[in-house]
Amino acid sequence: MRVLVPMPHRDDRGLFTRTFDTAIAAEHGIDLGPEAQDSQSRSRQGTIRGMHGRRGRGEAKLVRVAHGAVLDVLVDARPDSPTFGTVESFRLDDEEFWHLYVPPGLLHGFQALSDVADVCYRIDRPHTPGEDLGVAYDDPDLAIAWPQEVTAISERDLGAPSWADLVASL
Repeated sequence: MRVLVPMPHRDDRGLFTRTFDTAIAAEHGIDLGPEAQDSQSRSRQGTIRGMHGRRGRGEAKLVRVAHGAVLDVLVDARPDSPTFGTVESFRLDDEEFWHLYVPPGLLHGFQALSDVADVCYRIDRPHTPGEDLGVAYDDPDLAIAWPQEVTAISERDLGAPSWADLVASL
């Protein structure tokens, strides 16, 4: 994964920042391809979305927060990776505007830390529901340290398999 740190121009009106530049992304080895799609979610404080990934060739994402703050969490689900099973987390917010590059094969999720959080995703290919995979956000083997009480989570995420079950299916 990579974290891209833009340089917002701030003045008495507010700020301006570029949210994506193909040339800058390419300088950092990020190519999201010709089928890229942009999506946005809005979550209220305490909501967890995740942990999600895709089978097959996986899915690359560039994630940023347009409004609010989240704790963004990644789990390496690439069986041949030396960091397989490791958990990393990053605070993404509308102050620093960090962009988190999530390479294919990692699971991704986040918890909204602010009253409302708008998360924007640039994904390298269209969604194919049959390729979805996930793991329980509260799996004890992963021991993800969510910083706030969980206030909302989808039925799908509540029914996600354990890390052990996911590993057995890879």
